[in-house]
Amino acid sequence: MLANARSILEIRHVTKQFSRGGETLTVLKDLQLDVKEGEFLSIMGPSGSGKTTLLNLMAGLDKPNEGEVRIGDAVVSRMSEAELATWRTRNIGFVFQFYHLLPVLSAYENVELPLLLLPLSSSERKKQVLNALDLVGLSNRLSHRPGQLSGGQQQRVGIARAIVTDPTLIVADEPTGDLDARSAEEILDLMTELQHGLRKTIVLVTHDPRAAARAQRGVFLDKGKLVESPTAAHGSMTSPGSTNIQPGQPGSASTHFQEKAH
Repeated sequence: MLANARSILEIRHVTKQFSRGGETLTVLKDLQLDVKEGEFLSIMGPSGSGKTTLLNLMAGLDKPNEGEVRIGDAVVSRMSEAELATWRTRNIGFVFQFYHLLPVLSAYENVELPLLLLPLSSSERKKQVLNALDLVGLSNRLSHRPGQLSGGQQQRVGIARAIVTDPTLIVADEPTGDLDARSAEEILDLMTELQHGLRKTIVLVTHDPRAAARAQRGVFLDKGKLVESPTAAHGSMTSPGSTNIQPGQPGSASTHFQEKAH
């Protein structure tokens, strides 16, 4: 299926440098990368290799010193800060290692936050929030605050928040790094289901080979360069016992998410 898919993410000759103590540190050097629409890609590499920097460039949180980052029809690396703020809301879903949920808000309210930046009615927001929380299996935890949820449940809220706007790309930075083994497996199951059932494009940064193995393709970042990694299992499947999400299936929320608000 992916062989004929278009590239949704294109990185061309990207170089990223930082200045420290009067010296220039080159983190990424003439980097090239293509990610197909609907692909699940993992990025591994040693600490300090630039994995998070690369993820930030993809998400429009930072800009390269040289080169171009394109997502869909948008040249992200050329956008102004104002343009990027609007573009990210609609096109990028973030999943973080430490969840980044607001402790005073309920699960429902945390997931609703990105939608408040879009021109939606309260009923439209409600429908999308309920769909997202149903998709991650937390329909019975709507009013719970983060402190009342387990780590795995908090990460599910984080994933619901990431998908609620039906983004073009989901970027996940060590999403299982703060979880026990069982919760980590459940989160990876869920991410695999999102890719299979909703055909979401996911880029996962991780130190864990077991997490990387869930991706269809893996790359390894070291000394500013990317090489294909044998770690990822091509055409990975969901674990036994997990529920496959089918596009358009009742309760999957895919039909509604595929109708983006304009």
